[in-house]
Amino acid sequence: MVTPCGVTADATWQSLVAGRSGIGPITQFDATAFASRIAGEIRDWDPSPFVDKKKRKEVSRFEEFALASAAMAVHDAELDLTEEERDRAACVIGVGIGGLGVIERTVEVIREKGPSKVSPYSIPAIATNLAAGQISIVHRLRGPSLCTSTACASSAHAIGEAFEMIRHGRASVALAGGAEATITPTCIAGFQAMFALSRRNDDPEKASRPFDKGRDGFVCSEGGAVLVLEPLARARKRGARIYAEVTGYGASSDAFHPVQPASDGAGARASMRAALHDARLPPDAIDYLNAHGTSTPLGDVQECKAVAAVFGDHATSRKLWMSSTKSMTGHLLGAAGAAEAAVCALACAHGVVPPTINIEEQDPDCALEVVPNHARERQVRHALSNSFGFGGTNVTLILSRVG
Repeated sequence: MVTPCGVTADATWQSLVAGRSGIGPITQFDATAFASRIAGEIRDWDPSPFVDKKKRKEVSRFEEFALASAAMAVHDAELDLTEEERDRAACVIGVGIGGLGVIERTVEVIREKGPSKVSPYSIPAIATNLAAGQISIVHRLRGPSLCTSTACASSAHAIGEAFEMIRHGRASVALAGGAEATITPTCIAGFQAMFALSRRNDDPEKASRPFDKGRDGFVCSEGGAVLVLEPLARARKRGARIYAEVTGYGASSDAFHPVQPASDGAGARASMRAALHDARLPPDAIDYLNAHGTSTPLGDVQECKAVAAVFGDHATSRKLWMSSTKSMTGHLLGAAGAAEAAVCALACAHGVVPPTINIEEQDPDCALEVVPNHARERQVRHALSNSFGFGGTNVTLILSRVG
């Protein structure tokens, strides 16, 4: 994982469990004139341990995050593939927007110096599928290589689709996850124009506050996360460190509005129920739910209503623990689903549920157990992760503890 809370999965996990925010003032451009001047940046980012000097000439920031996350995942998994296995090794990386910063800089070059001065690397540095492509090249993965681009559900879709490939025998192993790097004037101005971003500029660490009555929008962040997926039998045979098993994948569409969630939460309910059906689990089997929980006034309420409808008394009596780690990482957009699936895997492995921080007065319309402010220990047998995106796309993943 590469997140505003840490570069490495362990650093991110330790920050989340400690309830530390990774949000701060924007430093990547002059945001003085912007109404929202905060973000979850990867501070002092140095790609050199993960991306060789020659490769760095042809990749943009989101691709660096993808390559770094993949390198760490392969190392952690001790994944050593034979040439025959590489022929059936997939790479599925979700990216919501891609090289937006490169687009902005390329436009400036054309205006100031003319089109002949545009870099030949500009298109490969912009294209969303090049995150998967570059990972496949570096790790010599010759199976399916593709990008899922479904806004904030992109990397959750990536994990779900990689899961399906393995389950149906189309791949023997997969690197799956997401990456995003859009702390740019266009992105911040665009979301700001929609009144989607928090404007709590004077107190950045408290700006992302899902389920709190004082929330005023999400905080845009950047980063990446990649997971190694393989059949359980294969992992056990080679003695791999297993964090969790992907057991359920559900997806749906609101078919309602380009950017607003369906008012009745039907799409969110459908994706959660589909994942539970896929995992062959009753609702009360879920111990922890990592919410989409972006900290928007409307979205948080709609998700809580959908959770209450699906889980019934298990949720309303607060037996189901739910938290939004976006309260600490901010919203990684296309990379969010993978980062939060990784959090669910770590919760299963370590028996700890990370908190939702910045809960000062919980919204009565979000009257569920949101693990306010402090992590708690709990044996997590099954964890569920929600990811919802513009266009009404919804994804739910279920990860389960392996005994």
